[in-house]
Amino acid sequence: MEWIWRLRLSLFQNIRFNRKRIRMKLVIQRVLNANVSIEQQVVGEIKHGFVVLLGITQDDTREIATKMADKLCALRVFADADGKTNLSIRDVGGSFLIISQFTLCADCRKGNRPSFIQAMKPDQANDLYEFFMNYIRDKEYLVESGEFGADMQVSLVNDGPFTIILDSDTSIR
Repeated sequence: MEWIWRLRLSLFQNIRFNRKRIRMKLVIQRVLNANVSIEQQVVGEIKHGFVVLLGITQDDTREIATKMADKLCALRVFADADGKTNLSIRDVGGSFLIISQFTLCADCRKGNRPSFIQAMKPDQANDLYEFFMNYIRDKEYLVESGEFGADMQVSLVNDGPFTIILDSDTSIR
């Protein structure tokens, strides 16, 4: 009987301590222009700015979304007069095209088929997605978006290319 308890303890420790949690992720691309279409109709379009693919997980909160949005708005990745990446999106008058993308929450550690179990449920994720965009809009930025849960086509002209991945586990403290 003791071996059963040892096995249970071992399994519990492996699940509890070796499982890496996936958190909110942003894939940010600096663009010259971009748009998102649904059924061949453009529903969101920007000129100079960021295309942001946003992955929301079960453990994400409004507090995390706020911190990630603040980090996103403060990134200094646009060139100044000397060609240094020293300017923020506000400094250059840029806009955001924000697309919800649950596939960023994929766990591919086991097998060849991604698991999306850590992605937030759609109704809750949509609420947090809307909160994230409205928080940025409240800072007086132009924010365009796709449609949550829709089959979308995103077109963009990457500037650089310059792509950054922000993960709430490593990007905010």
